[in-house]
Amino acid sequence: MSRDLTLFPEDEIGNTLWQMQETGEDLAIEREIEFSMLFSSKELAIEFGQILLENNQKLSFTPYEGDEVLTWEITAYPFMLASHENITSYQELLIASGEPLQGQFNGVFFVG
Repeated sequence: MSRDLTLFPEDEIGNTLWQMQETGEDLAIEREIEFSMLFSSKELAIEFGQILLENNQKLSFTPYEGDEVLTWEITAYPFMLASHENITSYQELLIASGEPLQGQFNGVFFVG
């Protein structure tokens, strides 16, 4: 099967979705997808978490040891179809919401 670059662009998300489809994953089934944001202080992370909670988002809040400056992590767990458009739109929303709090996007992780 040839790759439709409108559905699976040649970027990290598109590549992951393409690989998932190629291994038989049904991308038409909604699933939880993890989006991680990092913050320099507990207070800023909590403030960002509050924004997510006010929008009925499931989240986790943990210390982050992978960076000396950004030491707190908020992970959001939206339930959505695994499409490039859905994932990039949610990622952009998180980045825009976290920017005033000096939040840094730390990645998206696909849950089966």
